[in-house]
Amino acid sequence: MSFALLAILTAVGTLTMSSAYAAGDLPQACVGCTMEDVRVTANEMLLRDIPISVWTDKTNYHHNDMIMVKGQVANTSGFPVTVTVVSPTNVIVTIDQIIVAKDGSFKTSLNTAGPMWKYDGTYTIKVNYGNSEKSNSVRVELAGGDVTGPTSSKCSTKEIAIGDNCIPFSISGGMVTGATINTNDNSIIISINAKEDGTLTITPSKTILDGIFMALVDGEESNDVEIVGNKVTVMFPAGTEKIEIIGTYVIPEFGAIAAMILAVSIISIIAISAKSRLSIMPRY
Repeated sequence: MSFALLAILTAVGTLTMSSAYAAGDLPQACVGCTMEDVRVTANEMLLRDIPISVWTDKTNYHHNDMIMVKGQVANTSGFPVTVTVVSPTNVIVTIDQIIVAKDGSFKTSLNTAGPMWKYDGTYTIKVNYGNSEKSNSVRVELAGGDVTGPTSSKCSTKEIAIGDNCIPFSISGGMVTGATINTNDNSIIISINAKEDGTLTITPSKTILDGIFMALVDGEESNDVEIVGNKVTVMFPAGTEKIEIIGTYVIPEFGAIAAMILAVSIISIIAISAKSRLSIMPRY
């Protein structure tokens, strides 16, 4: 029961049940059922309309806990579900493929004892089933680990800590509050608190970000930017919260995890190729 309710609350966010699924409009009477039984039936009907759902047994964990992950695929196609976990520092913690049962359900467990789970904060568990339209995610909180942030102790006051890297910077008119790498957009995102108009200068090494060509200020392309090699100077107005430096290639922070991602990608390609060959074979 708890998994069914938690699926609606954590995996899908805020969903409103349509009138077709209201308790009074169930397709048939449930003689002798309790209200809990009715809620379970309604939740199961709602899940059948979601391409893929995912939920966890809890929302808050300590380090060294086991996270139980369950989910449901609306229409099975014979492929596995890809599960990816991203840390608070935007680092891929783990990636795996889970077999989907005949009824469309899948489950796995995640051990938070590893070094990739050492930071406190919000971890995002993403699931994908074949294409971007069949994806979903759930977030969990970890506490009791490293609360100081990545490599903050070895970076000076004139450097931003991103993963295991320290990037030189200077700022006027505000202060830098954090930074992450966005591997989807090949960029570095710098969070700032700008009390007045100011300037940020940042010089990431080419081992972190290469081919820098653009800067965004709160999501808008900036015209007040100077790019000389990997040195970027951006002017920002008071109230700015985020500056994003975009290049042609960003180096992922997860090192050895890259090999795991490559292996999963190869397995997926082989599985899809095999399924495609089977679909075009003549039947007798």
